[in-house]
Amino acid sequence: MSRKAAGPEIEELIALLGRMPGLGPRSARRAALHLIKKREQLMRPLAAAMAEAAEKIVACAECGNLDTISPCTICQDARRDASLICVVEEIGDLWALERAGVISGHYHVLGGTLSPLDGIGPDDLTIGKLVERARQPGVTEVLLAFNATIEGQSTAHYISAELENAGITISRLAHGVPVGGELDYLDEGTLAAAIKSRRPL
Repeated sequence: MSRKAAGPEIEELIALLGRMPGLGPRSARRAALHLIKKREQLMRPLAAAMAEAAEKIVACAECGNLDTISPCTICQDARRDASLICVVEEIGDLWALERAGVISGHYHVLGGTLSPLDGIGPDDLTIGKLVERARQPGVTEVLLAFNATIEGQSTAHYISAELENAGITISRLAHGVPVGGELDYLDEGTLAAAIKSRRPL
């Protein structure tokens, strides 16, 4: 029979931290101990920030991004290219592209990918909303920025078919050799994608 090393409040903190992705029981205990030791410098400000975030953060009604306003800051930015919609699987993908500073247009978060085995169909994602947005005047391109997985590819094919008669360009990210990558270390799938996506110099 295992015994508790701390009171119920600390055990609850550890249990909640343990639900975070990438944190197992040991990591959660270490994180909890660190927070408790740094109570004034870290724990109280973190608790206040989390409480404020829980109150104020909303999903953007236009693109699905998270922000404290809806439409979000990106959707309201008049400097962005309204002719381009970059479609991503999850909000984390949107944030990654924004950090890289490579997209000047708008975004659309699907909320996942099609996966019949997991019971995720078109109605479980925001594909209908995407089709609506893509048919708005001024939109000329939809960029499908999905992960190079079977689910990502099948979702891209489905969306391409849905937008086939929209009179816009449907593009997708190139998959292949990463910058600085050595051919000898790449898997066969990556090499095959690189050959398939080759272009003239």
